[in-house]
Amino acid sequence: MNVEGPQKPSLAQRALAAHGAVALLASALLYIIALSGTLVVVAPHLQRWEQPAAPEHKAISPAAVQSAMAAALERNAGRSPSTHLYVRLPDEDLPRTTITTDHAAWYVDSSGRPVVPEANAWTEFLLALHINLTLPVTWGMLLVGGIGVALAAVTLTGVLALPKIIRDAFRLRARHDPRIARADWHNRLGTWTLPFALTIALTGAVIGLGSVSVALLARSDTGGNMLAIYSLIFGDEPRENLALAPLANTARALASLTARFPDVRPTYVIIDHPGTPGQWIQILAEHPHRLIYGESYRFNAAGDYVGKVGLSDGEAGRQALASIYRLHFGTFAGLPVALAYVAMGLALCAITATGTTLWLRKRERAGYSVTRLAAGWKTVVWGTPLVLVFALWARWLLGPDVPLAMLFWLTLAAMMGGTVALPRLACDHVLRIALATALGCTGAAHLVVSGLGPSPLLIVNAALLMTATVVAASAKRGVGQTEPQSCGPTE
Repeated sequence: MNVEGPQKPSLAQRALAAHGAVALLASALLYIIALSGTLVVVAPHLQRWEQPAAPEHKAISPAAVQSAMAAALERNAGRSPSTHLYVRLPDEDLPRTTITTDHAAWYVDSSGRPVVPEANAWTEFLLALHINLTLPVTWGMLLVGGIGVALAAVTLTGVLALPKIIRDAFRLRARHDPRIARADWHNRLGTWTLPFALTIALTGAVIGLGSVSVALLARSDTGGNMLAIYSLIFGDEPRENLALAPLANTARALASLTARFPDVRPTYVIIDHPGTPGQWIQILAEHPHRLIYGESYRFNAAGDYVGKVGLSDGEAGRQALASIYRLHFGTFAGLPVALAYVAMGLALCAITATGTTLWLRKRERAGYSVTRLAAGWKTVVWGTPLVLVFALWARWLLGPDVPLAMLFWLTLAAMMGGTVALPRLACDHVLRIALATALGCTGAAHLVVSGLGPSPLLIVNAALLMTATVVAASAKRGVGQTEPQSCGPTE
């Protein structure tokens, strides 16, 4: 009897499997960007929550800002000179003053005395994860921008592929067959969030691909000098002069700004090449009821007003570019808009999760083996937030210098590798219970350590406990789940 061993997959089959893996990777990156972006909307509140002991105040005087800058330069003694000196002024969302040099950052009290080193590494990691996937900035923003273009294309083609999607916007068969219910949730959420998804995708694409465009323009027009291109939009920087000089009079500049433009609110103070003859003062100020992130007002070292860049009243293109950031991150019109962005960001996560699951199911019904891909996808959906919580605990227990980006990617890769190799490890309800437990423990532990504290801290902890309850309740069976409660292969 002729017994043949198992046949090796053909080249076409291997290529198709690779095609599926690449598609899954793209979906995973989109999901990670959407989830981190949802959290970034409330980044100021997370920053307060991550480091609750920092001093807080609603306002700081110009004299105190001047004192803080002088103190920061004194702490830099013996190190290389800082090319920039930054002061973030307090506002309603983040009532803290932060001063940053090239070497360190501190929170300062209302008198301008640096008292606590800034240690919000986890919040900064979330920002980097969303903006450039923690990759080198140019390449990371290029990748994220490309994913933004892909999201816009998928959103538009999804609408065109389902002509009745608008008519059926409120037709939800949530208690129907799981496959139909999942498809309805995917289509309805996609319909309800269509304007948001297009806005986020297009503005993200502009932000991500903008750096590449600047690099190409610089190579063709300025011999590779990217600063020369950026200066056309945001203004140029002073020439470097490393000789010593008294620190620029920021107190006078702030007082002059308030007198000249009483309706604007200063948010950042930047000194280029502080303590040198060529130093300039830039004060970024928000304009109420405007979408631009702010106008940049310029002062010389003596604190005399020189002029502004023109982000508020310059060319239309310049104003449009200055408006993209707030439109993308939802930092306009206060808390209601931020909460709306959070809700729609979570909806985008659900759309990505259900859409990829529907695609995997379709391939399975067509006769392809998707067991390992499905296991990896379940790990992405529930493992990504779990690893983010793990990274937060690592930051708390090991300090702000722990390499969170490396920790995140290695842990997530290890989880995915394990579940792809052994699909039965990707147990849907176990992953949910683990996430719910992690979220609940995090909120409870923060309450025990920091106490009640200001209302933003209570809100974050309450949100964690509530989310833990919802995820735990969905562990048995929940709307939008990636698979029915099972471990391993799909149905």
